[in-house]
Amino acid sequence: MTDSFNTGKYISKAIANIITGTILAVRKNPRESAFLLKYLPVSKRAESIRSSHEKAGRHIPPFLIASITTRCNLFCSGCYARANQLCHDQATAGLLSADDWSRIFLQARDLGISFILLAGGEPLLRRDVLLVASTYKEILFPVFTNGTGFDEEFFSLFDDNRNLIPMISIEGSAEQTNRRRGEGVYAKIDTAMHRLCEKGILFGVSITVTKNNIREITQLDFLRNLFELGAKVVLYVEYVPVTPDTTGDAPDAQERLFLEERIQYARKELCDMLFLSFPGDEKHTGGCLAAGRGFFHINPTGGAEPCPFSPYSDTNVREHSLIEVLHSPLFAKLSANGMLLGEHSGGCLLFEKENEVREMMKNL
Repeated sequence: MTDSFNTGKYISKAIANIITGTILAVRKNPRESAFLLKYLPVSKRAESIRSSHEKAGRHIPPFLIASITTRCNLFCSGCYARANQLCHDQATAGLLSADDWSRIFLQARDLGISFILLAGGEPLLRRDVLLVASTYKEILFPVFTNGTGFDEEFFSLFDDNRNLIPMISIEGSAEQTNRRRGEGVYAKIDTAMHRLCEKGILFGVSITVTKNNIREITQLDFLRNLFELGAKVVLYVEYVPVTPDTTGDAPDAQERLFLEERIQYARKELCDMLFLSFPGDEKHTGGCLAAGRGFFHINPTGGAEPCPFSPYSDTNVREHSLIEVLHSPLFAKLSANGMLLGEHSGGCLLFEKENEVREMMKNL
């Protein structure tokens, strides 16, 4: 089975649309608009670099997900990372250093990778890595944070370096957020959002979509309130069940259709905001974007993985360059056998096919 859909061209167009949409969403913010207007031609150059690689038979995705720490200060209910021991509070030997990440960011920039999503654990616990990321102005770094770790130094860091974009995780209302993330968490998030808004810093929110909150988080009043708080970008991420007893929390097919319809409605009604959906928006790319098709994942110790929800690796960035990682045996096999193509029933195709990926690892 071959991938006849031109993923590269689609994603490049989507990136331009995202940037243009974000510029429109912050057009009343002179500093943010000025930065993004400067970044747009940089993004075009990155697209040209990726296109040159494509012609030479090397596919370079525009996105990289970098989990820069295993530590987190919260204990969210149903957390995938904690359930799979990917996130914990013990010291982890062999974490990539800030210098290691700088080397990765440099390679990514030279390959034409435009976006590097910084995740964890809680990325604000790696101030050293954020400082390094801030120096790579050719790359946008959405920083996926629980929002509780901001201090004045962080506000200044984000204010001075507009290529770092806070993406604050919420579950909906204060009640929904505190129920899953802990009592008092929403108040800290609310304070952080108000402070970011006061300083005119572009930020967004990342919302985990479950059966419990899907109707609340798609209401226009809820979204307008986020806009008033200063959020200009909303990313909906479908909940991935971590254990059999949490399967019932994940949206079913009818609810995913409802989510898609509500997002389309919000895009028409709230033109000053940018709405993205994962994996909902993947359906327009002909399949799953993991394993380098649209993005790949580097874990805190350097293992290159198809996706954070498919934590399997046969190469490490300590010993291999990013171009070698992208053509690793695992990534190549996932691409060649067609596993990434077509629609799937839940929040993550490779998560659903975990047993198949494990068997594949044995035969590499």
